[in-house]
Amino acid sequence: METLVNGKETITQKKTMPGAEAVICSLLAEGVDTIFGYPGGAIMPIYDALYSYQDRIEHILVRHEQGAVHAAQGFARVRNEVGVVFATSGPGATNLITGIADAQIDSTPLVCITGQVTSGLLGTDAFQETDVIGISMPVTKWNYQITDAREIPEILAKAFYIAKSGRPGPVLVDITKDAQFASMEYAYQKCTEIRTYHPIPVIKQDKLKKAAALINEAKRPFLLVGQGVLIAQAQEVLKDLIEKAHIPSAWTILGLSALDNDHPLNMGMLGMHGNYAPNVLTNECDVLIAVGMRFDDRVTGDLSKYARQAKVIHIEIDSSEIDKNVKAHVPVIGDAKQVLEALLPLVKENDHQPWLDRFHELHQIEEEKIINNDLYPQSKGIRMGEVVRHISEATKGEAIVVTDVGQHQMVTSRYYGFKSPHSSVTSGGLGTMGFALPAAMGAKVGKPDRPVVAIIGDGGFQMTLQELGTIFQYNIPVKIVILNNSFLGMVRQWQQLFFERRYSFTELKNPDFTAIARGFSIESQKVGEREQLPQAIAQMLSHPGAYLLEVTVEKEENVFPMVPSGAAVADIRME
Repeated sequence: METLVNGKETITQKKTMPGAEAVICSLLAEGVDTIFGYPGGAIMPIYDALYSYQDRIEHILVRHEQGAVHAAQGFARVRNEVGVVFATSGPGATNLITGIADAQIDSTPLVCITGQVTSGLLGTDAFQETDVIGISMPVTKWNYQITDAREIPEILAKAFYIAKSGRPGPVLVDITKDAQFASMEYAYQKCTEIRTYHPIPVIKQDKLKKAAALINEAKRPFLLVGQGVLIAQAQEVLKDLIEKAHIPSAWTILGLSALDNDHPLNMGMLGMHGNYAPNVLTNECDVLIAVGMRFDDRVTGDLSKYARQAKVIHIEIDSSEIDKNVKAHVPVIGDAKQVLEALLPLVKENDHQPWLDRFHELHQIEEEKIINNDLYPQSKGIRMGEVVRHISEATKGEAIVVTDVGQHQMVTSRYYGFKSPHSSVTSGGLGTMGFALPAAMGAKVGKPDRPVVAIIGDGGFQMTLQELGTIFQYNIPVKIVILNNSFLGMVRQWQQLFFERRYSFTELKNPDFTAIARGFSIESQKVGEREQLPQAIAQMLSHPGAYLLEVTVEKEENVFPMVPSGAAVADIRME
């Protein structure tokens, strides 16, 4: 098989091969070097074809298909490229759905390839037949079922183009077993355009000028950093813009790590468990600049009371997000990097020190009431914040940190000192418990030269702990920290605050996590005393292989500040 380069397109000369081999050759043409998957009857021909290409593509055999898709998400997020997943038909395909939905709402590019029963059996309720196209349609950017082997190269080329371009997302391609067996004349051409699909909008110059005028006239500007900044690789031009105009900035949980935590214009996290100053001052700014974010309800709180005083500039690649939740006075539709590069010369140098001082005043209040106690507690029990502080200090803020969902997720986002982009991986929009362990595994496979630390609650860990088997088999040296409070902590906090301490089915009787780890030949340790923490963390980080550290933390610790559900962001609670 010979490859020719023609401009931006890659064309592979024709060669007769089975459809299954055409799948593998198409992945190679797209530069794929890693697949996460689980074999089964309906995808067996593709796995048989993969057997001959093991020297060119690494396949990671997970222990559950949900683990495969979360691992591919972690891989995609740290590499900023498409993650690839294989699964068989029926339960194999349906087990992907949670991860696909997670990828859709968090704009993570995936290509999921599922096997399907032979085309003659479609619709007959054959063994392990499910309508994965119908099931996945609401949670994919695009999906397609292949019944003719000749379609494979073109459809996979489209799949990669759609998954990665514009606002990224997951794509699912379902391939019947007869199409995998059938012979076809294979030639591959990368997809660079689709007639009815325009992923990168043309930026309107009049909108840019209006946005610049608002920023230049603002007395109290405030910029919100979303994940779109990271996807577009716009972090450097973002920094240039806020430094030039001296604009305080804060980030959504998915925008975390786009701006160094110690940058003087970084005011912290937005939202339900975000920092006090950014939440309160959202309702005092005169110009609100949102870059690559969708105004999620966890960021806005009560929309009727959200930033009503501000002129809103919304920079967003997906036009469907404009005015969906918050009315934009100046919508600028386009790629975040392209928009910020065009906006930068139009924005004047400025100084907003009195406005910045207001952020610092409120931060001081939060520091005295909450932060100091979280990071340097006087209580007997270990607090989650001090564990994160020790990890941050020991890794110098240079690790990739993967979090599950819950209290530990909020604490880690608040207190880990990120120093480089694409370093925070978490489940944002869907809030998927069980995300972190497989996602950390995928992140480490994607970035083997960087330390990867998974910080997980005891509840979420038990949802996907079977992936310890994958970590063991492939010797993936990920570091796993379980913050164990023997509760579904975030739900318990809500039950305490809003349901009169009626702890309905949130207390956990947990197994010996260290013994489970040892069963997979993974080094482990459990600590419950503050004095043990620094040495235990150092031992974990210095260990050459995978390591599980269980830390027993305060059982009924709450995460504050907190914007109660349905409240205004300015009504943030400190206790």
